[in-house]
Amino acid sequence: MTEQGRQCGRWVLHLDMDAFFASVEQLTRPTLADRPVLVGGAGPRGVVAGASYQARVYGARSAMPMTQARRRCPQAVVLPPRFALYKTISEQVMAVLGEAAPIVEPVSLDEAFLEPPALAGADGSEVAAFAIALRAAVRERTGLPASVGAGSGKQLAKIASELAKPDGLRVVTPDEEREVMAALPVRALWGVGPVAEAGLRKLGVTTIGQLAAMDPREVTGLLGVAVGTELHRLARGIDDRPVAPRGAAKQISAETTFETDLTAMTAVHDAVARMTEAAHRRLVVDGRAARTVTVKARSADFTTASRSETTAVASTDLATLTAVAQRLARSAVPDGGVRLIGVSLSGLGESPPPALFDAVASSDGWVPVPVADVDAGVPIPGVDVDPSGTAGPPARPGPEGPLVAKGAPGSQGAPGPERPRAADGAPERPGVPAPERPGVADGAPCSTGVEPRRPWRAGDDVRHSEHGHGWVQGAGHGRVTVRFETRATGPGVAHTFAAADPALTTADPLDSWTLPAPSPDGVVET
Repeated sequence: MTEQGRQCGRWVLHLDMDAFFASVEQLTRPTLADRPVLVGGAGPRGVVAGASYQARVYGARSAMPMTQARRRCPQAVVLPPRFALYKTISEQVMAVLGEAAPIVEPVSLDEAFLEPPALAGADGSEVAAFAIALRAAVRERTGLPASVGAGSGKQLAKIASELAKPDGLRVVTPDEEREVMAALPVRALWGVGPVAEAGLRKLGVTTIGQLAAMDPREVTGLLGVAVGTELHRLARGIDDRPVAPRGAAKQISAETTFETDLTAMTAVHDAVARMTEAAHRRLVVDGRAARTVTVKARSADFTTASRSETTAVASTDLATLTAVAQRLARSAVPDGGVRLIGVSLSGLGESPPPALFDAVASSDGWVPVPVADVDAGVPIPGVDVDPSGTAGPPARPGPEGPLVAKGAPGSQGAPGPERPRAADGAPERPGVPAPERPGVADGAPCSTGVEPRRPWRAGDDVRHSEHGHGWVQGAGHGRVTVRFETRATGPGVAHTFAAADPALTTADPLDSWTLPAPSPDGVVET
């Protein structure tokens, strides 16, 4: 190593979980450990959210339409995403990184940057030893593999982790930077998309090394001063961007692309209620309150309409937010059906303390009412109050029957405390799966304690009173086949039951990952 390499003052690490969604499925469903797995929507509009390395061999990849991926890899097992499980494991990964460095910058659920102070001024071998220990800690905590890249800046660390995949480590010392980066395509740089790539190709520039050799004036003339200057610096290995925690989200949202267009307003209202509930779970977890509700609706011809409403009073009440979203949907949804519904909550602030006034839904919008009146059960114009004194949205009679917001008094399936499980802030774009069934926001099965799903679908987590935890391999014609296995059990056996068998109930996906606790005598209980 050169003197320059020994005196490197800065080391940034980038940890990236390998094929995260698919790896989680293979870990918790051991029968799939060596098989091609695709995670995402199985319907005609489904998109691959994750592909195992065994599926990638056949050309299947994330962001690809599921129909195309299945044509390329017909033997793949297709599973719905279980975002609650992915999020919980992601939190464990970030906790490990937080123990290794005081500041962690998450990029997504499965990757993050860190700049450990202990590595300042270290040489390559010390960095490698640190990264080896970090990968081992992640595997011990989660059971999953991770790749780590290290370099003098975030860009180089990201490139190094890509070179390390799968399940590897790559440390790029300063004296190796030019050699490593020179031959890489320009698309490997942050900020180079299809348009910039096409413009550079017209000039004969296809690699990072060629971009680094260009005259800065030529680069800025093609890409603009701000973008061109930054990309030229990155191409030459100059990257002093700090590792910093991500700022608080400005909005929280959830949306669904339906397998078939929704044409009935009752179905739209049900979907809006589910979207609002999904966004609300994250709102509560983050300790935030929302002033603005926005509903987005996309028709079959991809025309998109949105409607928003803002109140002076921030709210965390699910019934209030749902009622507003459903009212907005009536004017946002086009004639002829809707292929996508989204609900976002914005104007976020800290969850407010109890106040003299709260906002409740009425036919005219959000109405400030004294909290004392609600608690006392005093009737409020336009608002239904049940005998328990809880304010809820009014029933809206119409040709399709009264509409009651999910979670409001008199509704079925009012939500109780549960782990967050919805994807938030995800627009309809490549890489985000369409749900497997119309109106399901996150692909996760119902939580434990509710009525079992009838009929079952492939990928559901279930529990049998005799056989324990398992997952649905297939269902139809009144029968369901379940393979009973978890991370702790190893590959399990499959049994077929009547779909209505009372011994089968829905199960928490986390039970497939969490290892059983040791008994007091040190024996693991199964």
